Amino acid sequence: MDEFSAEINIPEDRIAVLIGTKGSVKKALEKGFKAKMFINDEGVVVIRGPDSLKIWTLEKVVKAIGRGFNPEIARLLEKDDYDFELINLKDYGRSKNDIERLRGRVIGREGTSKKMLEDKTGAYLIVYGKTVGIIAKLDVIEMTRNAIEMLLKGAKHVTVFKYLDKENQKRVREVMLNG
Repeated sequence: MDEFSAEINIPEDRIAVLIGTKGSVKKALEKGFKAKMFINDEGVVVIRGPDSLKIWTLEKVVKAIGRGFNPEIARLLEKDDYDFELINLKDYGRSKNDIERLRGRVIGREGTSKKMLEDKTGAYLIVYGKTVGIIAKLDVIEMTRNAIEMLLKGAKHVTVFKYLDKENQKRVREVMLNG
């Protein structure tokens, strides 16, 4: 019988979240995905199991938890109609100050921009370190990524929110026309 494996590095400060209280998160993931996870103190996570698709999906769940998502939200990736994307802020800014400014653009004053993006897309967003993580349904993930990239490239917030409104109207029309 074949065994498949994957290896992921997560930040050391996210190891405890992946393990959970008394190992609860790790145990639930292992049971749900019929796999074994081995986690060391440096944040190296090795996943092993008999089903390559489950290993691939669990790898995405572990990456999402490692990038700041709550394990319950990360488990949405078990569903076929959800996906995970990561946007690297280093692709849009060079210096520490640039990256900090970009983080601020996505988050907004007191989290208002991030909340508005989540409300208009139904996506879950996390700004962690030098990345922006997205967990969303497949039909909105591209729209969400585009909106975040617009912000990172300097578009005004109001322009981005108008773009999302327009895209949502298109989606509603398509659903009405196609049932």
